[in-house]
Amino acid sequence: MFEFQKLEVYNKAKIFHGECKRLILKSKIDNYVKDQLARASFSIVLNIAEGSGKYSKADRKKYFVISRASIFECAAVLDVLHDEEVLKNEEFKYFLKMADELSRILYAMIKNLS
Repeated sequence: MFEFQKLEVYNKAKIFHGECKRLILKSKIDNYVKDQLARASFSIVLNIAEGSGKYSKADRKKYFVISRASIFECAAVLDVLHDEEVLKNEEFKYFLKMADELSRILYAMIKNLS
């Protein structure tokens, strides 16, 4: 097992990505939006993993910052989908709660590397 696989944030990011994929598969969303949400949610997972493998604090921090930015990108996509009524209020709140938790965990990790 790799060290990143033991991280709570990594495992929560995988769940978030899986939920985004579920949304993409069940909803009528334009292909470019599907692609953007899939890439951004996957980027969260991949950058946490890649960052955890870096030796310097600065390198780890850089990847965690990128991962956090991808969370914001997902939140923006989800916000637009909510506005377009693709996402109902409860589902939107569910996604935002997960994104917020991931963002907070990564923020603490980034601060600890500063």
